[in-house]
Amino acid sequence: MTCRPPQVPKVVGSDIELGNFLLGTGRADTADAACRLLIEEIDGIPADRGAALAPSAFVDPQDQGRKFLPTTAGARYVDLSHAELATPECIGVSDHVAVRHAFLRIAQRAQAAVNARLPQGQRLVVMVNNSDGHHNSYGSHASVLITRAAFDNIFERRLHYLLFLASYQASSIVFTGAGKVGAENGAPAVDFALTQRGDFYESLVGRQTTHRRPIVNARDEALAGAARGPYARLHSIFPDSVLCPGAMKLGTGALQIVLAMIEAERIDSRLILDDPLAALHRWNHDPALRTRARTTAGRSLTAVELQLAFVERAWRFVEAGGCQGIVPEVHDVLALWGDTLERLRTDVDGLVGRLDWVTKLHALRRARARRPRLGWGSLEMKMLDDRYASLDPADGIFWAYERAGVIERVVSEERIRHFETEPPADTRAWTRARLLRLAGPERVDAIDWDWIRFRPARGELVFPQVDLADPLGFTEAAMGEVFAGEPTLEAVLKALGARPASFDCTAPGVAVPYVH
Repeated sequence: MTCRPPQVPKVVGSDIELGNFLLGTGRADTADAACRLLIEEIDGIPADRGAALAPSAFVDPQDQGRKFLPTTAGARYVDLSHAELATPECIGVSDHVAVRHAFLRIAQRAQAAVNARLPQGQRLVVMVNNSDGHHNSYGSHASVLITRAAFDNIFERRLHYLLFLASYQASSIVFTGAGKVGAENGAPAVDFALTQRGDFYESLVGRQTTHRRPIVNARDEALAGAARGPYARLHSIFPDSVLCPGAMKLGTGALQIVLAMIEAERIDSRLILDDPLAALHRWNHDPALRTRARTTAGRSLTAVELQLAFVERAWRFVEAGGCQGIVPEVHDVLALWGDTLERLRTDVDGLVGRLDWVTKLHALRRARARRPRLGWGSLEMKMLDDRYASLDPADGIFWAYERAGVIERVVSEERIRHFETEPPADTRAWTRARLLRLAGPERVDAIDWDWIRFRPARGELVFPQVDLADPLGFTEAAMGEVFAGEPTLEAVLKALGARPASFDCTAPGVAVPYVH
């Protein structure tokens, strides 16, 4: 009898990178100003107070102005002239969907506030998309907790595990794609593609995120304490930014299940594509879903057929107990996965309101039906493509579909509103938010996802640091009593076992404090 390898609950977080620019300024290079206006409207606590104050501090263009939100325990920052929203850690996929939409609501209010004070004739435009139509792409990243052993199997020990994940992701575009008019990045011309990002994937695996983008990202950054500790993070840059809650739930939940299978060493090598990158490019340009790609086992499959094989293996794995305690809503996700694939085979239009690429294509075809001369290559069609993803509820086509009751809801309005001001209660996000609220911006010296360093109390010299290495720890159930009543920061830090901060400049994420 063989023992199953250790598994961990599939804690998940995500980055929502937004397209942004200013209209009415007479300038073309407004992205940097636009994203700064947006994120500065979203209040938070600087990730590194010293760096924020030091005029000579080095500025990383991929992570500027990071602030963590005391309300939700997530963050917002600038990434290469795009506003980025980083959601707090969740375990349940429905909570993750609600959190993502809560963050979009926060950004909507910030956009409205900026536009209310811009000069007449100027407007901040924000889009939940991944391509600007000028051969630039930006990400929508998902992060999932896995064991260090599983990470090493994928990237260092077992090549077929990497290929299994790549083959899953390449074929998952049938439900993770946001849809896009035209092609980019030197790809062959096409009227409509399934994904925003598909044309920009140029390699199978790599650590990079902004050039020669890989299907499977190998960034080894656990954000869970020691670099070679028991936890690792699978950093997926693959999926599009989607708005449909059903697509969010399916894309995230199915990834949780597939990673649980890899972690348990229960993969089926017969599902591996002979060339995942080529298959991705061909499937991406075929919204009719008829294009086939070969597996290493010699089968020729459509993306939907390959996904059906994945969901069949997933059902077997789940029925054998493989996701027990690992993926909380696994049966809901499996049912949604199977139903979506069956409709993709028989009734694609039945997925309007669940999948973004199907919903967007429906809207574009309606526009063409009203204006038969409206060509796919026209500026008007591209404008409609962008309008689908507009964050502005008065302008966005998605939000119009939502008001019309077309969008399939998988989380309640009350749950979304809850996460606009509160963190998830069942991960370390709960304690992070409580610490940020109690300390305030003047006492927080530096922060990352897995630690917070505080400035000394009056008359003290020591910078106390709280380590939040365990994403599954520091929950409301575990820490509620520590924060009960009206405790002082010092009392809470003592209860949490705060230690004197180390200012070893060689340690990741730790820097000498700025003292003024």
